Amino acid sequence: MGRFGWKLHGDGRNPAVGEVVKPDERLTWGRTVGLGAQHVVAMFGATFVAPVLMGLDPNLAVLVSGVATIFFLLATGGRIPSYLGSSLSFVGVAAVIRAQGGDSATLTGALLVVGAVLTACGAVVRAAGARVIHAVLPPVVTGAVVMLIGFNLAPVAAGTYWPQDQWTALLTMTFTGLALVVLRGFWSRIAIFLGLLFGYAVSWLFDRIFGRIHSADGSGAVTDHWRLDLSGVGTADWIGFPTLHGPSFSASAILVALPVVVALIAENAGHVKAVGEMTGDPLDDRLGQAVMADGAATMMSTAVGGPATTTYAENIGVMAATRVYSTAAYWCAAGFAILFGLCPKFGAVVAAIPGGVLGGITVVLYGMIGLLGAQIWIHNRVDLTNPLHLVPVAAGVIVGIGGVTLRFTDTFELGGIALGTLIVVLGYHGLRLAAPDHMKHPQAASQAAPPAAGAAEYDDGAGR
Repeated sequence: MGRFGWKLHGDGRNPAVGEVVKPDERLTWGRTVGLGAQHVVAMFGATFVAPVLMGLDPNLAVLVSGVATIFFLLATGGRIPSYLGSSLSFVGVAAVIRAQGGDSATLTGALLVVGAVLTACGAVVRAAGARVIHAVLPPVVTGAVVMLIGFNLAPVAAGTYWPQDQWTALLTMTFTGLALVVLRGFWSRIAIFLGLLFGYAVSWLFDRIFGRIHSADGSGAVTDHWRLDLSGVGTADWIGFPTLHGPSFSASAILVALPVVVALIAENAGHVKAVGEMTGDPLDDRLGQAVMADGAATMMSTAVGGPATTTYAENIGVMAATRVYSTAAYWCAAGFAILFGLCPKFGAVVAAIPGGVLGGITVVLYGMIGLLGAQIWIHNRVDLTNPLHLVPVAAGVIVGIGGVTLRFTDTFELGGIALGTLIVVLGYHGLRLAAPDHMKHPQAASQAAPPAAGAAEYDDGAGR
């Protein structure tokens, strides 16, 4: 297969039950375009919700996600089917940076540096092999960092969005939860998006029934205002290019954002592993390349004012449901995204999402992000009765979630996600140097001698 060519799978119409359409194959172009549209719907919710929550332009985010996806497909030689959408891992980072007085340029500057670091990490992985990730970031560390990234967002949901309209938030949260549990297949993959649509409808209905609401608006000022204000939609153009802006760089903002590199590496590693298992084509040799491509795509996006990008699990779900892994469908999806990004009227609709709706969505979404950390522990059988795991994780998670700060000078301090991540990573590796062998190598210790009655058995969880 050349980079721009795909073999037709069978007759291109009806693959046999259980048959896999590989990345270098495609169905008929009509079906391929349809699959591309399905990928767009799957990624759409998170890709435009993320920039809205971070105060960035959703039109620009959708447009650059299409460009980033094309770049990723080219950089990985067409072997890794993936959509690069807006990363939700930086929502908490954005809240912290803006609370410190930073603006969108400060935020995108910090994310650009994260992209550069991620690219460098990818180069190291490509040179040294995937094993370097498992050595530096074992599951106990990765799970803790992902957990504190998600739960650090709790004050944003509880203090900013929910108070704007508590009843709409409650109804939206309930509907979203039901959609995630009750719906099946493709519809469950877009449950967050459906929750937003439901919240829109509820806000419109409440405005018709109850009139204006007296509550905090998006700026925090308590006023009488409509829950759903679509005045900007009517004046927006159908066709137009999003406003671009360059980044600015702040050391304190960069330090807040850098720990998320851990989560991005974990996301990329999980994506590559999942795709390799589903297609039957082991892709460990492409992991470094995928991480580098994601880092470079993040730099491209943030250089013009867009959010950081990451590989999307939502689209893995579409591939698992359809068993079609053709990268041709992703080229089509990228094309659709670019067209959507060039429609300012769409951006105005997104910008009008009521705060109460975001409140209902974020309490579910932020919690799900945090619990992905626990899922990493469970999947890798990390034993938190082992003090080598328990101590750095306990300290780091509480510091990260609780907003503990460590002041160095009048103008420089570490706190939240950044400090929590440092405690987990440095604490684990530091304690590992001093830990006895039965904590570092529990399996070897248990084979050498049976444990005494009542003695704890430890699982290192690091694969070492």
